[in-house]
Amino acid sequence: MWEAYINLTIKKIKTSKKLINNLKIPMFMVISQRRSKRKSTSSRYKGNRGKRMYEQGRVPSLTKVDEKKSKLIRTRGGNNKMILLNENIANVMDRKTGKYTKAKIVSVVETPSNRHFVRRNIMTNGSVIETDKGKAKITNRPGQEGTINAVLVQ
Repeated sequence: MWEAYINLTIKKIKTSKKLINNLKIPMFMVISQRRSKRKSTSSRYKGNRGKRMYEQGRVPSLTKVDEKKSKLIRTRGGNNKMILLNENIANVMDRKTGKYTKAKIVSVVETPSNRHFVRRNIMTNGSVIETDKGKAKITNRPGQEGTINAVLVQ
């Protein structure tokens, strides 16, 4: 009788491990916008309180070149923020005429924030993108504002 019970529990454990391994939940460390625990002299500050919600950070959105995909996020004060996950169209301004036109994004040419973002086609503020109108520099923060605004580079 006990052998059947033991075999059954072992079988349950094996199947639950398989389920856990198949979930593939991304694991992140806590992102905090809080002051460092260390002083410039490398000594520690005294701990006087716990964490606060307003010190909480967020995982970066890493906007990529692809069909449009965005997400609505609740921010402080009950406001909403539209973050852009993917986008393939930019509002490009021509400096000569001063007019905006929509242009299709082909790829990311250069990114000042991280050199590895170029091969992953991740767009940030200041990135140079290749469009069907020519090269353009992104002037806004796509991960925070929900659109891509750019200026043609000559």
